[in-house]
Amino acid sequence: MLNKKKYRSGMRILVLAACFGLLGPHAAAQSDSRVEIHNLRYHTHPSFTRIVVDIGRLREYTFNRLSGPDRLYVDILQARLNPILHGKSIPIQNQYLQRIRIAQKNPSTVRIAADLETERIDHYNIFHLPDPFRVVIDIYPKTALPKGRNVSTPQPAKPTASGYSIARQLGLGVRRVVIDPGHGGKDPGCIGKKGTLEKTIVLDVSLRLRKLLSSVEGLNVILTRETDIFIPVVNRTVIANQKQADLFISIHANSNPRKKHSGIQSFFLNFSNDPSINAIAARENATSTKSISEMKDIIQRIARNSKIIESMELAQKIQFTLAGSLKKKYSNVEDLGAKGGPFWVLIGGEMPSVLVEISHLSNQEEENRLLTPAYRQHIAEGIFQGIIEYMHSLGKG
Repeated sequence: MLNKKKYRSGMRILVLAACFGLLGPHAAAQSDSRVEIHNLRYHTHPSFTRIVVDIGRLREYTFNRLSGPDRLYVDILQARLNPILHGKSIPIQNQYLQRIRIAQKNPSTVRIAADLETERIDHYNIFHLPDPFRVVIDIYPKTALPKGRNVSTPQPAKPTASGYSIARQLGLGVRRVVIDPGHGGKDPGCIGKKGTLEKTIVLDVSLRLRKLLSSVEGLNVILTRETDIFIPVVNRTVIANQKQADLFISIHANSNPRKKHSGIQSFFLNFSNDPSINAIAARENATSTKSISEMKDIIQRIARNSKIIESMELAQKIQFTLAGSLKKKYSNVEDLGAKGGPFWVLIGGEMPSVLVEISHLSNQEEENRLLTPAYRQHIAEGIFQGIIEYMHSLGKG
């Protein structure tokens, strides 16, 4: 979450003049050096609304928040608006935004404005993403509406496919989430053809997920590691237990001998007779220091796992929202489902625990996607949405 002090009145984001060399040697000779803006899009997530202005080429932009009426604007300089968007107004169906407007402010400036409901806005973030260049506006509402306006009345929990678990019968909710970026330090995890390290990718996704979850009021979010350090796989749920976590989410990237194999998959702790799942478990459990003499105790711990129902429910919701959201934005996204598997990183957790394989680094297309910040952000948002859906199913959040 960005510091609000960074958004002082009149704050200006400058793109260095040297960067404009990327536009090519003939840019100055063109009769119109303005970039044409032809796409404005938005999406309302469970806890914020994201507005994206597709620009395509590096451009300087400024932004500010004004009152009377309350509105947030971004001015794109050296830009012209495609005529089909000029003066366009998009009504927004939520409680903290009225509409989004876009227009040609003057011959060289395009303005995007969001009309706000003042008392319902908590904060906003404005930043840009490269390749292609675009400006992103994230607007976060206050969790609670003004006094006298009831937003969310506690509701009875919804049953899982197997009925009401003890957690749902007792009306338990979620207040603390531990996110576990897989591997780290001397354990790089799987390595892509371009040298992409799993440990680096999953840490980035985990940090993005923490930022999203931290926007939910009353939710405490903890990472098992925030830097490139090694944590034994058997210690990760120990950390979650010590922190008294309500949920444990372990983030990984997958690998497969068949380079064309791809997809998103989520796991909860259980036994499995599926060879493909057992192969994944063997790879993820490779750093375990346990011996065969301890097998009986390990099997008993898996069999005694009382969180299977809730873990399965959590894995299914994350899988559904993650794969579903990626399919809307990318082609050839394979939904490999949510399944049980004997993963060491999930053994011993005293809370619903899942392992999410966010993509295959062994697949060239998915490795290329994982190298882009936008794809990693979409992954974090998909997992976030699944966690929120799970919390809602408990009658909380």
